[in-house]
Amino acid sequence: MLVFLRSIFSPRLLALLKKEFGQIRRDRRLAMSMIVPPTLQVLLFGYALNSTVSNLRLGVLDESHTPESRELVATLSESRSFKLSNTYLSLSTLSAAISKGDVQAGAVIPYDFARSLQRGHTAEVQFLLNAMDANTATIAQAYAEGVLAAYNTGLVRSGVHAQFSRIAAPDISRHGQVQLQPAFLYNPGLVSSWFTVTGIFGLLCILNGSLVASATMVKERERGTLEQLLMSPAGTAEIIIAKMTPLFLLLCLMALFATLLMRTVFHVPFRGSILLVFAGAALCVLSGIGIGTVIASFTRTTEQAQLTSFFVNPPLSSLSGALTPVEAMPYWMQPFTRFNPIYHFGVIARAVMLKGSGFDTLWPNFLALALFTVVLVTLSVWRFRKQLG
Repeated sequence: MLVFLRSIFSPRLLALLKKEFGQIRRDRRLAMSMIVPPTLQVLLFGYALNSTVSNLRLGVLDESHTPESRELVATLSESRSFKLSNTYLSLSTLSAAISKGDVQAGAVIPYDFARSLQRGHTAEVQFLLNAMDANTATIAQAYAEGVLAAYNTGLVRSGVHAQFSRIAAPDISRHGQVQLQPAFLYNPGLVSSWFTVTGIFGLLCILNGSLVASATMVKERERGTLEQLLMSPAGTAEIIIAKMTPLFLLLCLMALFATLLMRTVFHVPFRGSILLVFAGAALCVLSGIGIGTVIASFTRTTEQAQLTSFFVNPPLSSLSGALTPVEAMPYWMQPFTRFNPIYHFGVIARAVMLKGSGFDTLWPNFLALALFTVVLVTLSVWRFRKQLG
């Protein structure tokens, strides 16, 4: 143990660490890359990747021209989901407006709408949606159904719907009713940015760690300073520790800055231990440094390192569950996410921050993340030693 501590705090290692910190301090572009990109990524992804759809442009074709139809249009336009854009006189003009993109949805109210309601019959309203964006169309359909449910509630109070119930189902009083009462746990306000920014947190640690580490290592080779290190009396282990330590500390500061952004800008709660989140972030940072070091050991120039990262980082982000739920992926693809450190850190961050989970629940994810870190760092050290040799 004493020998290990002496090797860590040896004068040669301290001199190398001083040299590395001084070199990073003089590299302003590296310091800026630790601050500006993470800030932009958290803010842009947090605001842009929002599953909530609001103020959809709505076009209306009202063939009824009755108080009931006007009340339905008012109910649609008063909600935050739809914004009345224009009214049309024919179905062809409404369809053309949807085709041109002037409106995103259209409501067609038939001429016998009010008469059907008054007679207790089912009144059908056609709802046209531009399904080029299937996700937006599906969400808009759900919003429209919710608005119609609220409109039907108003009909019940006015007695119109009661007449319909007696005609359609005369023995309705003999049966019970089932009413859905949803309870939203851990995110009562349904803030979609909480899911997004907690996933972006892991992406920042891994992707920025790999990019910064690969760029730093390749620049050392391009400048010829690796050969100078080989001529020094420092050992291979000391050189590797001196190379990784400044990057690790700077990336940990980046993780702290990202956490402050999530808390102050997006108001993500911290219901669990913040130490668990930073422990997972530290493991993610080490994994990212390991990936970057391995990439740098196979490349000779900065352009080659960036091109190689292009083939490594997109699959990591796509199969991480950071931006989209894992359950939304094809069933055969979901098992691959378990071999991604970003996935395990996303589970840790969301469970600790939003649910207040502890280590007793998350130890399988910590174990998997630790195994990934050990394997990647060991591989990077082996490749770096082989390169120095």
